Amino acid sequence: MKKQALSLLLALSLMSVPALAKENSADNFVRGKTYAGQFSDLPEGHTFYENVAALYEYGLSVGQADGTYGLTAPMTVGQAVIFAGRIRSLYRTGDPEAGPAAFTAAAIGLKDAQRVYAPYLWYLQAEGVLDKALDEQLANVATRAQMAHVLANLLPETVLPPVNDSLITQAYASRRRITDVTEYTPYYNDILKLYRCGISVGSDETGSFLPDSPITRGAAAAMLTRMVDPSLRLTPDWHLPELYSAEGAAYEDLVTAGTYIAAPETAADYDQAVRYMLSQGENTLSLKYDQDFTVSSAQEALNNALLAVKRHCEQGYNNASCSYNAAGTMILKFSSIAGDRTEEYRSETLSAAIAVHDALWQQGTITPASTQREIAWAYYQWIAANCTYDDAGDNTSVSHLPYSLFHNGKAVCDGYTGAYNLLLKLEGIDCYALPNATHIWTVATLDGETVHIDATWGDQGNTGTKQYFAMTPEQSYSLHPWPKENELPQ
Repeated sequence: MKKQALSLLLALSLMSVPALAKENSADNFVRGKTYAGQFSDLPEGHTFYENVAALYEYGLSVGQADGTYGLTAPMTVGQAVIFAGRIRSLYRTGDPEAGPAAFTAAAIGLKDAQRVYAPYLWYLQAEGVLDKALDEQLANVATRAQMAHVLANLLPETVLPPVNDSLITQAYASRRRITDVTEYTPYYNDILKLYRCGISVGSDETGSFLPDSPITRGAAAAMLTRMVDPSLRLTPDWHLPELYSAEGAAYEDLVTAGTYIAAPETAADYDQAVRYMLSQGENTLSLKYDQDFTVSSAQEALNNALLAVKRHCEQGYNNASCSYNAAGTMILKFSSIAGDRTEEYRSETLSAAIAVHDALWQQGTITPASTQREIAWAYYQWIAANCTYDDAGDNTSVSHLPYSLFHNGKAVCDGYTGAYNLLLKLEGIDCYALPNATHIWTVATLDGETVHIDATWGDQGNTGTKQYFAMTPEQSYSLHPWPKENELPQ
């Protein structure tokens, strides 16, 4: 064991120290050596050639005792800690060993492997850049997530600025990049910091980090040398519009899928059945009741289904026809005032809403840092600036559809509400339409709070008034009371 420990120390030993060291300075990161093929397993053109060569030239590694660097060998947690300790000490003192050296004597009584790692671990902990989470795992192969944890707080922001901050925030928020990292991933904040600082761009075109995978010495060299050399840091080649664009969204994507109920009875049953239909991209719902199905039973079922569809007025359906028989079989088909052009209007409406969504993102009106309330306010203002109330609209007018708001610049309340809810749902904001006998408006969950928003009454010319935005249920009820059964069933 002593011979192996000595070999490890030699393999990781340093060969040079900056002649003119400064305290707490990136100027101490100097290439004091020249790589000239010292590692037999590092061919020119290798993915990590530049990084491993830089690791040698910065004096952070002389490789393994057999003359190789060990590109594909796994790196242990302890080895990652050693490299991190040297980088920290080099920045702080100009000497990669000065910091850990102060803790060497305390490690004398430890086992060989522990003795190697301990001074670097204790040094990093004394510096306040590493916690004790990995203390018992030093001999284990390091995961990529653990490597991120070791490196995340190693250098101050002045040395390691978040040059990719906006891009990474937007990419991660879109859930189109770095999709294998969530808030449940160990050290996920540390991982995202590496992306923000240009230390990692992931392993594929979607930026996957592979947090649970073991990290090889080659991949570790890439991260380590990017810490000390700004010229090696990376910016992901991600097209910003692709990250925020809602292009490709479909109506069925905007519905929380329900469960098919063949014979709905309660308002909650009808909501489930209608949501199931909408989430399948369908406009026909087949129901099967017991025998002795009557005209009044059919009318009640039709009314309940229409109310359920009305809560999803962003889908562009506001009419229904039905056929039934005494055996209890009932077929409901949903359409709109547009008749045979319903699907054409729906398609054009969604395309127009996506264009508005993308424009507000491109303009910076909405950003990854925007709260849901701020996003909802932005669309509230857009509608006020781009629509007027259609005083001439009658019961047959397309102004009852969100299509009219986007394409004609005029609407009545269900057109306003349908368009507004469509924009909110493109942002993933949970909302539904709440009607009473003469009006309809939005109930939304913004940043965890249930609020009422009346985009119709809020349209006061070119700007939206705050009075009808994000009202409490009590404030809303005082303006336009509604029957309890019209609320979305819980």
